[in-house]
Amino acid sequence: MTIYDDDVFRMACAQFEVIADYLSIGKNHRERLMYPKRAVAVTLPVHMDDGSTKTFQGYRVQHHLTLGPTKGGTRFAPSLSMGETAALAMWMSWKCALANLPYGGAKGGIAVDPAKLSRTELEALSRRYMQEMIPFVGPHTDIMGPDMGTNEQIMAWFMDTYSVYQGYAVSEIVTGKPVSIGGTEGRREATGRGVVYLIERAMNMLKMDSEKSTAIVQGFGNVGSVAALSLALKSGLKIVGISDAHAAIYNPKGIDVEAAEQHVHKKGHLRAFDQGDHVDPNELLTMKCDVLVPAAVDRVITGKNARKLQCRILAEGANGPTTPDADLILEKRWDEIFVIPDILCNAGGVIVSYFEWVQGLQSFRWTETEVTDKLFRILEHSFIQVIRRAKEHKISHRTAAMAIGVERVLKAKMMRGLFP
Repeated sequence: MTIYDDDVFRMACAQFEVIADYLSIGKNHRERLMYPKRAVAVTLPVHMDDGSTKTFQGYRVQHHLTLGPTKGGTRFAPSLSMGETAALAMWMSWKCALANLPYGGAKGGIAVDPAKLSRTELEALSRRYMQEMIPFVGPHTDIMGPDMGTNEQIMAWFMDTYSVYQGYAVSEIVTGKPVSIGGTEGRREATGRGVVYLIERAMNMLKMDSEKSTAIVQGFGNVGSVAALSLALKSGLKIVGISDAHAAIYNPKGIDVEAAEQHVHKKGHLRAFDQGDHVDPNELLTMKCDVLVPAAVDRVITGKNARKLQCRILAEGANGPTTPDADLILEKRWDEIFVIPDILCNAGGVIVSYFEWVQGLQSFRWTETEVTDKLFRILEHSFIQVIRRAKEHKISHRTAAMAIGVERVLKAKMMRGLFP
C-alpha cells in the first residue's frame, strides 16, 4: 500500500509495466521511473458566503524533473484523490517526452465541485491553493495549467497570487491564462484542434471520406466541443452523438453542433437539448460511427464494452479513457479499430502551453496562425514516429507511443545518474 493507492494509479502502473516488459527495463529502474519524485497534500480553509469556514483537500504531484520543470493541469473535481493525481502526472510525463518537450509530468487539483461554489468562494479557494503551493512551484520548477473544472479565470487568480508574493508579474508561472495577461492565442482550442488534426491524418491513412463519415463525441466540455465543431464545420463529418455529465444525445441524421454549443453556453449542460434521442451514456459509446472521441473522464472503454465498439477510429481526447483489459481486446481488433492513444491524441494542450511558457520567459508573442502551425508540426512528427514504430515492431499504437516517451525519460535518467 502507498499514498497513491487508487484504481486510476494502478491502471497507469499496469500500462507502464507493459511498456517496461517490452523495453526489458529492470526492477530498480522501473520503480524509479514509475513513482513520483514529489507529492504534496494541503488542507485549504475557506470563508464561505454563509459565514462558515469550510476546508477542502488539495494535491500536487510532480512525477519527474529529469528533463526540465514539471508541467501539468489543475483539476477541480469532487472525486479527485492523490492516486488519480499521480496517475495523471505519470501520463503527462510520457506525453511530454513523446512530443519531445523539456518537461516532466505534473498534475494537481482540489477535491471540490466548482459548480457548487459562488464566484467569491471559487476565487478564495483558488488563491488559497496557489498560496499553499508557492514553496513547491515556479517557472523553472513546476508550471500549472487548466484542466477539468478550471479555466482561464482561475489561471489568472493563480498568476496574480504568485505574482503578489514575488512582488512583480510572473506570467510564466501558469499557462492557459487570458491573452490580456500573457496568455497565448489558440491555447483554449489547442487540445481539440490537435484531436481533429490527428483524426484527419488517420482518416487519410485509412482512405476514409470525411464527407461520408460520422462521429460520436463523448464529453462536450472544452476539448469535446471544440473537436465536435471542428469535425463538423472544418472536416465535414456528420456528428451523430454528443454527451456531457447530464445527457447523451443520438441522432443518425446529424446534430447541429453550433446549436448544441449555444445551448450549453446558456444552460450549462445538454439536459434539455432536443435535437435527437436521449440515450444511455454508456450505450452511446457502442453505437455505430466512423470516429469515436471519448473526451470526458478516464476508464470509459472497458473490458465489458471494448468488443461492442463499432467505430473505425478511436481518438482518445480524454486522459486514460481505455483500461488495460480493454487494450487487450483492442489489440486483437487492430485491423478493425485504429487507436489514437491519449498521450498522442490530446497532447495539443501541453504543446501550446509550452509555447505560452516560452513566450512568458522571453516576453515574446506569436500569432494564433504561427502557434497552430507549430502545434501541427509537432503532432505530425509524433504521429509519424508512433505509426512507424508500431508497424516495424508489430505492436499497438499505445505501446509504441508510451515506449517512445518512457525511453526518452529512461535515457535522461541514466545519463544524469543518481546523486550519492
